[in-house]
Amino acid sequence: MRILLLGSGGRENALAWKLAQSPRCEALFIAPGNAGTTRFGTNLDISLTDFEGIRKACMDEKIDMVIVGPEEPLVKGVTDFLISSKSLAELDVIGPGKAGAQLEGSKAFAKAFMMRHNIPTAAYREFTLDNYTEGVEYLRNHTLPIVLKADGLAAGKGVVIAENHIEAIAEFELMIQRAKFGEAGKKVVVEQFLKGIEISVFVLTDGKNYVILPEAKDYKRVGEGDTGPNTGGMGAVSPVPFVNKELMQKIEEKVIRPTVEGLRHEGLEYRGFIFFGFMIVDNEPYMIEYNCRMGDPETEVVIPRLKNDLVDLLDAVATQQLDKVTIETDPRTACTVVAVSGGYPGDYAKGYEINGIESINTEDSLLFHMGTGLKGGKVVTSGGRVFCITSYGRSIFDAVEISKEEMQKVTFTDMNYRQDIGFEFE
Repeated sequence: MRILLLGSGGRENALAWKLAQSPRCEALFIAPGNAGTTRFGTNLDISLTDFEGIRKACMDEKIDMVIVGPEEPLVKGVTDFLISSKSLAELDVIGPGKAGAQLEGSKAFAKAFMMRHNIPTAAYREFTLDNYTEGVEYLRNHTLPIVLKADGLAAGKGVVIAENHIEAIAEFELMIQRAKFGEAGKKVVVEQFLKGIEISVFVLTDGKNYVILPEAKDYKRVGEGDTGPNTGGMGAVSPVPFVNKELMQKIEEKVIRPTVEGLRHEGLEYRGFIFFGFMIVDNEPYMIEYNCRMGDPETEVVIPRLKNDLVDLLDAVATQQLDKVTIETDPRTACTVVAVSGGYPGDYAKGYEINGIESINTEDSLLFHMGTGLKGGKVVTSGGRVFCITSYGRSIFDAVEISKEEMQKVTFTDMNYRQDIGFEFE
């Protein structure tokens, strides 16, 4: 099978690593890819929103399957564009159409979908410029803290947890009146704050059937002890120690099954990954958000624990035969620690040479590139999150310690990483 993987982050590096292991993977192309994906396939210099360029690459390289990594092309309709092309009649695309991708593309759509299908979630209201004054009054009387979410995609930065009413109203004004998040914030979802523990659960669905992949927990805050501003993710662990059979049964019965059945009943074509972001409150699951793709850096611990052939698995998605698949999981713990550029998630410099990548002990650890590029034959930094090291261990503590030990072998100017991933489970 000739495969095109869209994306350029750590998620795509992990997927490329796994896809290349399959005897069914005849050729792998990654667009645009990063310095790490070159080890597993051929990078193509194509923008994720250049749909015509992607279509041409599928024709030129005789692609059989496209796997869409990030959310932006899905929300903008790349799946619909490709499958509607007469010249690509036999092409399989892993990723929902534009309508299904609204689960991530619109917070308001997702919340309304949850309500229609009786999926447990926080109480909410939505506001725009048209009912702005009503929104201000609603915030003024809301219990604290208050969660405000930009409706659309905001690169993971569209959520604010306000600790007082003045802050909440100020952020509300910034979003709606002053376009803090551009088009994404023209509609704002105001949500009840839920206090609990967050986990991520991943599902593959063929539109009729589904399989549940290993769960994970990621760490969004840049500082030790979950302090400082939110990032795209500073690390992740899998499995999550408190997630037992009873909790997973609740998650499947109350959320996963109603979601997949709801998509089908509403005529939303969906073949691909669904990310379920949960807040566990008193051992009860509440949905926070959907993503229409795998998370990052959770992919970097979930995929290493997946023992199935990934090409076989995705082929079962494309042919709607997931009911014949049994997921096999590595029993070991996997933990990843992310190295970021100094200043991230604020301003940071790019172009620093990365040294020591080849010195990683590959027996227990994997290094996945996130924001890297090639310059003059050398690997350099090209993003805020630069790379991550995933390690296997008997426990979270063991796996994290191995990752931190390996992290000391790799260096670049102003490199930073958290020392305490998985701290609450030690």
